[in-house]
Amino acid sequence: MTVLLDAPTSKDTHVAGLLRLATAGSVDDGKSTLVGRLLFDTKSVLADQYEAVERTSRNRGLEQADLALLTDGLRSEREQGITIDVAYRYFATPKRRFILADTPGHVQYTRNMVTGASTAELAVILVDARKGLASQTLRHTAVSALLRVPRVLLAVNKMDLVDFDKDRFAEIEADFAAYASALGIEHHAALPVSALRGDNVVEPSADLAWFEGPTLLEFLENVPVQTERRPAGRFPVQYVIRHQSADYRGYAGTVASGHLEVGDPIVVLPSGQRSTIAAIDLLGRPVERATAGQAATVLLTDELDVSRGDLIAPAEAAPTAVQDVVATVCHLSEKPLSVGDRVLLKHTTRTVKAIVKEISAKLDITDPLAAAAAGPAGTDEFDWDHDAPAPHTLHANDIGRVVLRTASPILLEPYATDRETGSFLLIDPASGDTLTAGMSGDPLGVFS
Repeated sequence: MTVLLDAPTSKDTHVAGLLRLATAGSVDDGKSTLVGRLLFDTKSVLADQYEAVERTSRNRGLEQADLALLTDGLRSEREQGITIDVAYRYFATPKRRFILADTPGHVQYTRNMVTGASTAELAVILVDARKGLASQTLRHTAVSALLRVPRVLLAVNKMDLVDFDKDRFAEIEADFAAYASALGIEHHAALPVSALRGDNVVEPSADLAWFEGPTLLEFLENVPVQTERRPAGRFPVQYVIRHQSADYRGYAGTVASGHLEVGDPIVVLPSGQRSTIAAIDLLGRPVERATAGQAATVLLTDELDVSRGDLIAPAEAAPTAVQDVVATVCHLSEKPLSVGDRVLLKHTTRTVKAIVKEISAKLDITDPLAAAAAGPAGTDEFDWDHDAPAPHTLHANDIGRVVLRTASPILLEPYATDRETGSFLLIDPASGDTLTAGMSGDPLGVFS
């Protein structure tokens, strides 16, 4: 049975003009080739780029261009034939624009996958049709669930190497559907492809005539995107714009979630000052409404003391400031994070000092295959080792539970409610390096 994504069910979900997606997959599942094929077949590759790929492929003794070289940008990636860093690719079709984060497949680069998927609306996870769901494939699915990526697509690659076997695809699809559902991923799908040959990537394939679903590109062009996760707007102020001669005072930033409209009563936090939105400028033009993801300038009816780091929110639906933060984090840096460390916490446009009060547990997703067999949805799929002593330190790629205390209040909301206002970064105050990516609260209910 083919599992396809559901159609939009509410006014805030539609086929938007921009889709952010992340690709992931186990090593040698053909992820770079698939991305290269997608770019090439959508004519998103410049002539000189393709000529360079052809030249390198000939030097390696290949009869045809290795499209994986279009995405492996680092020299070490090209030499080893693997993806190491997150590579962002931009392409477009007449129907939609795309920002694609191509993430690594190795276990030691889990942090890179977290970085690439953190803003994605869709995760595309590859599997080799011959191997089925590998441990790393399931790990990527688990990370997608933890990051609350709204939709996950399984691309069953190398179908040509299993003679385009319909039953083999159905078997892998069923295994993935069971695992994704157990992790709480509500919207998931699967489709068969052959990246090397181009079957069902951009054009349909006669060898996959039994598959009634779309091609990969058709899927990407039509998958619904949730543009507003909440009706209540969140507008972190990034910059104050003043024109003395025109008596103009506007507050510039990007709408983090929801929307703001002219005439809305608002509160400026953390000060608690109240006013009303007098006007909204978007790309230099006045508009009545600004929605999530749009960069805008907001003007108020009153002259208030508003600065970078403040938050403009609806007066009747404002967030509550907190200083004690319990969060799920993925440690990104080679420098460990330990109890007692003093860090900077960056949340939206506000940065405050903080201290790590507690690191109580680490999340075990090293064996997702065992976790998949553990039973029904809930905490079984993610194992916090409560019997082990508190780790006190997190190392690169570790996912853990931490408690932080900030020097001043921040307007951090639960990540399960809003990915934008529920996420933060921990920064080394000495070097300015990013240490840790955090998600407020317990996104998947695994702390208990």
